[in-house]
Amino acid sequence: MEDGDVPVEKQAYREAMARLGAAVNVITTDGPGGRAGFTASAVTSVTDSPPTLLVCANRSNDSYPAMRANGVLCVNTLTPAQEGLSPVFAGMTQHTMNERFDGYAWHRMETGAPVLDQAVVVFDCRITQVVEVGTHDVFFCSVEAVRTGKAHEGLIYYGRGYHKVAGES
Repeated sequence: MEDGDVPVEKQAYREAMARLGAAVNVITTDGPGGRAGFTASAVTSVTDSPPTLLVCANRSNDSYPAMRANGVLCVNTLTPAQEGLSPVFAGMTQHTMNERFDGYAWHRMETGAPVLDQAVVVFDCRITQVVEVGTHDVFFCSVEAVRTGKAHEGLIYYGRGYHKVAGES
Protein backbone atom coordinates (compact mmCIF):
# COMPACT_ATOMS: atom_id res chain seq x y z
CA MET A 1 0.00 0.00 0.00
CA GLU A 2 1.11 3.52 -0.71
CA ASP A 3 0.78 6.42 1.67
CA GLY A 4 -2.83 7.63 1.71
CA ASP A 5 -4.30 4.32 0.49
CA VAL A 6 -7.15 3.08 2.63
CA PRO A 7 -7.71 -0.67 3.05
CA VAL A 8 -10.89 -1.94 1.40
CA GLU A 9 -13.60 -2.60 3.96
CA LYS A 10 -15.57 -5.86 3.68
CA GLN A 11 -18.95 -4.16 3.05
CA ALA A 12 -17.51 -1.79 0.45
CA TYR A 13 -16.00 -4.76 -1.34
CA ARG A 14 -19.33 -6.64 -1.24
CA GLU A 15 -21.18 -3.60 -2.65
CA ALA A 16 -18.65 -3.26 -5.45
CA MET A 17 -18.86 -6.98 -6.30
CA ALA A 18 -22.66 -6.67 -6.58
CA ARG A 19 -21.98 -4.56 -9.68
CA LEU A 20 -19.99 -7.33 -11.33
CA GLY A 21 -22.55 -9.39 -13.26
CA ALA A 22 -21.99 -13.13 -13.49
CA ALA A 23 -23.73 -16.20 -14.86
CA VAL A 24 -25.84 -18.15 -12.38
CA ASN A 25 -24.65 -21.74 -12.06
CA VAL A 26 -25.69 -24.79 -10.09
CA ILE A 27 -22.61 -26.82 -9.18
CA THR A 28 -23.38 -30.50 -8.65
CA THR A 29 -21.39 -33.53 -7.52
CA ASP A 30 -21.97 -37.23 -6.85
CA GLY A 31 -19.86 -40.16 -5.76
CA PRO A 32 -18.64 -41.73 -2.52
CA GLY A 33 -19.29 -38.45 -0.64
CA GLY A 34 -22.93 -38.36 -1.80
CA ARG A 35 -24.99 -36.26 -4.19
CA ALA A 36 -24.93 -32.54 -3.48
CA GLY A 37 -25.14 -29.15 -5.14
CA PHE A 38 -24.95 -25.42 -4.55
CA THR A 39 -25.44 -22.15 -6.44
CA ALA A 40 -22.35 -20.24 -7.56
CA SER A 41 -21.52 -17.24 -9.67
CA ALA A 42 -17.76 -17.51 -9.02
CA VAL A 43 -16.95 -19.69 -12.04
CA THR A 44 -14.50 -18.74 -14.76
CA SER A 45 -12.32 -20.15 -17.50
CA VAL A 46 -8.64 -20.59 -16.71
CA THR A 47 -7.30 -21.92 -20.03
CA ASP A 48 -8.46 -23.81 -23.11
CA SER A 49 -5.29 -25.90 -23.34
CA PRO A 50 -5.98 -28.09 -21.46
CA PRO A 51 -9.63 -27.07 -20.93
CA THR A 52 -9.68 -25.87 -17.32
CA LEU A 53 -12.06 -23.76 -15.27
CA LEU A 54 -12.27 -22.71 -11.66
CA VAL A 55 -15.09 -22.71 -9.13
CA CYS A 56 -14.94 -20.90 -5.79
CA ALA A 57 -16.78 -22.45 -2.84
CA ASN A 58 -17.14 -21.42 0.77
CA ARG A 59 -15.78 -24.16 3.03
CA SER A 60 -18.91 -23.79 5.24
CA ASN A 61 -21.13 -24.63 2.26
CA ASP A 62 -23.23 -27.75 2.94
CA SER A 63 -22.09 -29.28 -0.39
CA TYR A 64 -18.41 -28.73 0.30
CA PRO A 65 -17.63 -32.07 2.03
CA ALA A 66 -19.25 -34.10 -0.77
CA MET A 67 -17.46 -32.13 -3.48
CA ARG A 68 -14.09 -32.66 -1.80
CA ALA A 69 -14.75 -36.37 -1.25
CA ASN A 70 -16.06 -36.98 -4.77
CA GLY A 71 -13.37 -35.06 -6.64
CA VAL A 72 -15.81 -34.26 -9.46
CA LEU A 73 -18.29 -31.52 -10.23
CA CYS A 74 -20.55 -30.28 -12.98
CA VAL A 75 -21.12 -26.60 -13.72
CA ASN A 76 -24.75 -26.24 -14.90
CA THR A 77 -25.38 -22.72 -16.26
CA LEU A 78 -29.02 -21.72 -15.76
CA THR A 79 -31.56 -20.31 -18.19
CA PRO A 80 -34.10 -17.69 -17.04
CA ALA A 81 -36.71 -20.50 -16.89
CA GLN A 82 -34.51 -22.27 -14.30
CA GLU A 83 -34.13 -19.23 -12.01
CA GLY A 84 -36.11 -21.03 -9.28
CA LEU A 85 -33.23 -23.48 -8.85
CA SER A 86 -30.87 -20.74 -7.70
CA PRO A 87 -32.35 -20.09 -4.22
CA VAL A 88 -33.04 -23.82 -3.75
CA PHE A 89 -29.42 -24.81 -4.36
CA ALA A 90 -28.22 -21.75 -2.43
CA GLY A 91 -29.86 -23.27 0.67
CA MET A 92 -32.35 -20.41 0.98
CA THR A 93 -35.34 -22.77 1.14
CA GLN A 94 -36.38 -25.67 3.35
CA HIS A 95 -35.39 -28.27 0.71
CA THR A 96 -33.15 -31.09 1.88
CA MET A 97 -30.09 -31.81 -0.24
CA ASN A 98 -31.91 -34.63 -2.06
CA GLU A 99 -35.03 -32.49 -2.56
CA ARG A 100 -32.97 -29.82 -4.31
CA PHE A 101 -32.81 -32.14 -7.32
CA ASP A 102 -36.61 -32.73 -7.48
CA GLY A 103 -38.74 -31.24 -10.24
CA TYR A 104 -36.04 -31.06 -12.91
CA ALA A 105 -34.60 -33.67 -15.25
CA TRP A 106 -31.00 -34.73 -14.62
CA HIS A 107 -28.64 -37.16 -16.32
CA ARG A 108 -24.93 -38.01 -16.13
CA MET A 109 -21.95 -37.66 -18.43
CA GLU A 110 -18.27 -38.62 -17.96
CA THR A 111 -17.73 -38.00 -14.23
CA GLY A 112 -21.10 -39.11 -12.86
CA ALA A 113 -21.94 -35.65 -11.48
CA PRO A 114 -25.60 -34.65 -12.08
CA VAL A 115 -26.12 -32.77 -15.35
CA LEU A 116 -29.16 -30.48 -15.61
CA ASP A 117 -31.23 -31.08 -18.73
CA GLN A 118 -32.03 -27.88 -20.62
CA ALA A 119 -29.15 -25.90 -19.05
CA VAL A 120 -27.54 -23.26 -21.28
CA VAL A 121 -24.26 -25.14 -21.05
CA VAL A 122 -22.73 -27.76 -18.76
CA PHE A 123 -19.09 -28.46 -17.96
CA ASP A 124 -18.46 -31.92 -16.53
CA CYS A 125 -15.21 -31.74 -14.56
CA ARG A 126 -12.63 -33.48 -12.40
CA ILE A 127 -11.10 -31.43 -9.60
CA THR A 128 -7.33 -31.32 -10.14
CA GLN A 129 -6.18 -28.75 -7.59
CA VAL A 130 -7.62 -26.93 -4.57
CA VAL A 131 -6.24 -23.65 -3.22
CA GLU A 132 -7.41 -22.14 0.08
CA VAL A 133 -8.09 -18.39 0.06
CA GLY A 134 -9.70 -16.87 3.13
CA THR A 135 -13.07 -18.55 3.78
CA HIS A 136 -13.18 -20.16 0.34
CA ASP A 137 -11.46 -22.83 -1.69
CA VAL A 138 -10.68 -22.35 -5.35
CA PHE A 139 -11.27 -25.61 -7.23
CA PHE A 140 -9.29 -25.90 -10.45
CA CYS A 141 -11.10 -28.36 -12.67
CA SER A 142 -10.19 -30.32 -15.78
CA VAL A 143 -13.14 -30.22 -18.17
CA GLU A 144 -13.93 -33.81 -19.21
CA ALA A 145 -17.05 -33.07 -21.29
CA VAL A 146 -19.14 -30.09 -22.45
CA ARG A 147 -22.74 -29.97 -23.59
CA THR A 148 -24.39 -26.86 -24.98
CA GLY A 149 -28.15 -26.63 -24.64
CA LYS A 150 -30.72 -25.31 -27.08
CA ALA A 151 -31.51 -22.21 -25.01
CA HIS A 152 -30.20 -18.89 -26.31
CA GLU A 153 -30.96 -16.96 -23.14
CA GLY A 154 -28.81 -16.91 -20.05
CA LEU A 155 -29.36 -15.81 -16.47
CA ILE A 156 -27.02 -13.42 -14.70
CA TYR A 157 -26.93 -12.11 -11.18
CA TYR A 158 -26.25 -8.36 -11.03
CA GLY A 159 -27.09 -5.71 -8.44
CA ARG A 160 -28.46 -8.41 -6.09
CA GLY A 161 -31.05 -9.48 -8.66
CA TYR A 162 -31.56 -11.88 -11.57
CA HIS A 163 -31.52 -10.63 -15.15
CA LYS A 164 -32.17 -12.36 -18.47
CA VAL A 165 -29.49 -12.07 -21.13
CA ALA A 166 -30.55 -12.84 -24.70
CA GLY A 167 -28.12 -14.26 -27.21
CA GLU A 168 -28.45 -14.79 -30.94
CA SER A 169 -30.56 -17.74 -32.06
